[in-house]
Amino acid sequence: MATSDKKVRLKVHRQDSADAPDTRRWEEFEIPWQPQMNVISALMEVQKNPKTADGKSVPPVVWECVCLEEVCGSCTMVINGKVRQSCTALVDQISPNGETITLEPMTKFPLVRDLIVDRSRMFNDLKKVKAWIQLDGSYELGPGPRQAQENQEEAYPLSRCMTCGCCLEACPQINPSSKFIGPAAISQVRLFNLHPSGKMHASERLDALMGEGGIADCGKAQNCAEVCPKEIPLVDSIAVVSRDTTKRMLFGWLLK
Repeated sequence: MATSDKKVRLKVHRQDSADAPDTRRWEEFEIPWQPQMNVISALMEVQKNPKTADGKSVPPVVWECVCLEEVCGSCTMVINGKVRQSCTALVDQISPNGETITLEPMTKFPLVRDLIVDRSRMFNDLKKVKAWIQLDGSYELGPGPRQAQENQEEAYPLSRCMTCGCCLEACPQINPSSKFIGPAAISQVRLFNLHPSGKMHASERLDALMGEGGIADCGKAQNCAEVCPKEIPLVDSIAVVSRDTTKRMLFGWLLK
């Protein structure tokens, strides 16, 4: 088949708004294939002329993207049944023989419209565990304590988290009947407790994970590590933080 004749077929799960479940539907689109096309560029082609494969004019598909280089985490969606970043989902790899590409929004977050979801719960969870380095005052404090090389090597992979939501989407413990905080926030506790300045508030972060929805609610399914686009050692982080919270529970009274 000549390059000019090749087509890309998308099957998109759509919904007009969060409060309009009756508008849920599947729509299929067919667009010309282009070299090095990814899912985002395919959606952009649909946006230019939003007509379904059978010629019906429809509102443009709505999705979210920013960096286009797997750094911001905003373009996460379920592609062919697997949660991933759509900017790095190359059409030639996910549809090598011209198979239909299915696109769906993540299911563990409130839907906004079409392929956009609200990931606010992740950012709120980061607030719960104080995922930042807390410093007093706005004046110049001078250089902070030095960080050992081994410490840096352990912390760097953890710092690559982009709060994309893949790990929460794949986690069976994230469901309507659970308040589990999720692996992303747990891993950030490990990251900031490793930091020489962050250690000052390590106990507060661990305390936040010792209540309902905390580390004890993890089912150890390890799905999170399988889908993480940055290959963050989430299972290791859960194990480390679980050990630290146990020590905090048993011996924390000695520090009071």
